[in-house]
Amino acid sequence: MNALYYLIPIAIVLVIAAIWLFFWAVDSGQYDDLDGPAHSILFDDEDPAHTAAQKNAHSNDNNAKPND
Repeated sequence: MNALYYLIPIAIVLVIAAIWLFFWAVDSGQYDDLDGPAHSILFDDEDPAHTAAQKNAHSNDNNAKPND
């Protein structure tokens, strides 16, 4: 029974830390581009069509995001 006096506050602190870490990751942009890294391994970096598509995608991303 005495162990609960230690385990419950530790569990609450861990849950709060996990929630804070999740919101930090979302705010810092960790989940902005989930598909890009998965698709980038499929293409050759030296391919001119691929580089043009990347530049086009990055310019579209910059135009779509509002300025802070």
